[in-house]
Parts: sequence; structure tokens; C-alpha cells
Amino acid sequence: MTDFLQNAERIFETASSAEGVEVESGNLAILIGQDGAIRMLMGSDWPLHSLEAHYGAQAAYRVSRKASQVRVEGKSRSASCVLQSEPTSSVAKRLLADRPRYLLAA
Repeated sequence: MTDFLQNAERIFETASSAEGVEVESGNLAILIGQDGAIRMLMGSDWPLHSLEAHYGAQAAYRVSRKASQVRVEGKSRSASCVLQSEPTSSVAKRLLADRPRYLLAA
């Protein structure tokens, strides 16, 4: 696994575990420089490829949260990824969708 994807997973795990923290959609960008330096930008609405080019970053990530959903988009020169959680309600519906329903006889 590449450092790019490992970083995306770490960012996703951290963002997912930060309950009660309000990060508005598209509000946090994380840039990894050529020298490994980390730069965090709040409130940037630039596309990731533009941020990457403007700051000379090796990789760029955007963290967004909407209700209970967390999304991390990542972009580097040679790869891109999207990691996204599912709302608890949709997971429950999917798990219970194929369950047989029984009637209890009195």
C-alpha cells in the first residue's frame, strides 16, 4: 500500500473518530509537501488539483462531514481516492433488508 493511500486512511479514521466536531462540507484541506510538511487550510473551496499545484504539494486531501457521514477525497500526481462512511440508518436497512419476517401465532 502506498503512503498516499495510508495517509488517506489515517485522515479518514481520525475524522470518523472525532465525534461532536463540526467540520462543514469542503471546509478542511490537508496538503502534504514534497518535504513531508503538513499544511491545513480551513475554508478553501479550491479543487484539490489546484491546491496541489499552487502549493507544490505531493498530495492533497479534503475532509468533509455532513450529519454523521465523513468523506475524505485524496489527489496526488499519480493517484486519487475517495473514502466515505455510510449513515448508520442505511447500514441497518441493508443488513435487515433480506431478513425473513415471521408471524407469531397466538
